[in-house]
Amino acid sequence: MANSARNTPGASRETSTSELGPLDDMQGFYENNKKTISTVITVVLVVVVGAFAYIKMYKGPKEEKAANAMAWAQQNFQIDSLGLALNGDGRNPGFTKIASTHSGTPAGNLAHYYAGICCLKMGDFPKAISELQAFDGKGTLLGRQAEGALGQAYMESGNSAKAIESYKKAIAGEGDDLITPMFLYQLGLAYDAAGQAEDAKGAFKRLRDEYPNSTQARDVAKELARVGELN
Repeated sequence: MANSARNTPGASRETSTSELGPLDDMQGFYENNKKTISTVITVVLVVVVGAFAYIKMYKGPKEEKAANAMAWAQQNFQIDSLGLALNGDGRNPGFTKIASTHSGTPAGNLAHYYAGICCLKMGDFPKAISELQAFDGKGTLLGRQAEGALGQAYMESGNSAKAIESYKKAIAGEGDDLITPMFLYQLGLAYDAAGQAEDAKGAFKRLRDEYPNSTQARDVAKELARVGELN
């Protein structure tokens, strides 16, 4: 019976699925799903082209403009013209305006850090805290510096508990010979201010033992004696 159709004149030949080659399978799949495939391809192209256009036509120029605006403010920051650096001069924007106008760009993010440091040096501690919290430097050395500066702003505001949290973040991760001993010392002072003598001893002893050549280690024996550690 299997050969009757093949031997009968005029009988149509039916090809089983198992006899189709890979190209036939692909062609059949396309024919049956042509509309869906075309829609998917169109959507992918729109996404790719849209992303490219955003980067080249919008994000790129926006970031370049933000970086150019930062240059003037940074120059004033470097010469301690903090008011100009923070608020601008009416023609050139300062860090505060750059951070808001160019939000979402690397320069806009960095402006929050600079604004926070300006406010810290100028004694506006609530504003310093707000700006430093807005800065995203996670996983970077600058991010640790920002946490340390935030700790200082909290200490100046009388909030030693929050200062301790920030200083601990500043010394977290891989140690270094500059930032870690500096904020370990500040952490010890913060613990002492909070009445946590044993924690203060731990911070100061770590500073003494792990960073004996640091600038902060010169005064650590005095601090240890003050919190009751005489060895």
